[in-house]
Amino acid sequence: MTREFIDFVKEHLHDDTSRLLLSAARYPSIDMAAAVQQIEGRRMCHEKWPSLESYDEFLYPPRLNREQSSSETTAEHKVDTIFKLCGDMASLSVADLTGGMGIDSIAFARRQQSSHQPELHVDYVERDPILCSLMEHNRNVLGLDNLAVHCGDSMEWLATHHHFDVIYIDPARRSASGQKVAAFEACEPNILQHIPLLRSRCRWLIIKASPMIDLGMAQQQLQEVAEIHIVSIKGECKEVLFVCGPHEDETVIHCIAKEPGGYYDIDFTCSQERAAEPCFCSTVGRYLYEPDAALMKGGPFNLICQWLGVEKLARNTHLYTSDHLVHPFCGRTFSVLQEIKLDRKAIAAAIPNGKAHVVTRNFPMEAVALQRKLGLAEGGDLFVIATSVGSRKTAFLCCHPSQYNHFLSVT
Repeated sequence: MTREFIDFVKEHLHDDTSRLLLSAARYPSIDMAAAVQQIEGRRMCHEKWPSLESYDEFLYPPRLNREQSSSETTAEHKVDTIFKLCGDMASLSVADLTGGMGIDSIAFARRQQSSHQPELHVDYVERDPILCSLMEHNRNVLGLDNLAVHCGDSMEWLATHHHFDVIYIDPARRSASGQKVAAFEACEPNILQHIPLLRSRCRWLIIKASPMIDLGMAQQQLQEVAEIHIVSIKGECKEVLFVCGPHEDETVIHCIAKEPGGYYDIDFTCSQERAAEPCFCSTVGRYLYEPDAALMKGGPFNLICQWLGVEKLARNTHLYTSDHLVHPFCGRTFSVLQEIKLDRKAIAAAIPNGKAHVVTRNFPMEAVALQRKLGLAEGGDLFVIATSVGSRKTAFLCCHPSQYNHFLSVT
């Protein structure tokens, strides 16, 4: 991390990295592979870890570790969760057993720098010595004296230590062949084999799981699941967290959606969902609603009718409708322009420029295949939503509510 190296990275931040690698001979004093790694890391930083941008000496790990790392937004949610769980304790101890790039550990440790927070100590554990070396460097760059780095197998390390307020673990979700996996038993480490050790060493255990995990199965496999957190950002499910610890009541499911237009934290229990009576529409009203990815994963489909006074299109169609505008709504809201036949002639007449976004919900064809069948290109301001109303397969031409009057006059 010489001044020359730092300046080179900043100077070539927007260059073609493939060309930089090919031109390495022109810069004999620069480790070009390392420089490219830092350039690519800094490019990700602006969107994923914005608070690190001002630290010129921060070192980024290889691409796979960066891609698998938490974003700053999801890391902050975990920090908020920890402080809510632990209440007004004078001091907190947190062990991050699958450190990786270290964004979660950094977020935990940095929170102590804020005012009116308890004294907090973080243990970062990682078996990859290169990642540990980077973390040692970065904790010094960030001035995190309350963060300790440990290199080795996390379960072996934990067996020699006593007790923590919180243990956080994010098992690797890739098979030996590099394929993504979801089930706990397919991850590394297989935490199901280590639950007794993990629970004996902490008051609260937070497990990060694949967004594809089966919530019901996972809850059966784990012990004492007090809360499930489903976190989405900009309409995409990013994290599923299982919070295990002492509790007397039913598991609470939190659907956390962070969208450009707002922040939602919607909680419910499975018994509340079972008790809620859904309302089904006979016809689709002026507005259609598509719940956010966090709600789609959590599944409060009957409760949405109860909470918002909207009607469901069908029992297995997780779209809703109303004649009045529900605002704010956690998800996407569409104005219905017309019901439309799904053939090229009808589509061409309704969408002369041939551009629209196609959405399918409870429909026997994937969106990409339907878009191809209808001869539509991706883009524009219109939406073709193919779905089921009751047992009837149909489709609706829709737009954003703010554009309703414009498109109504056109159509």
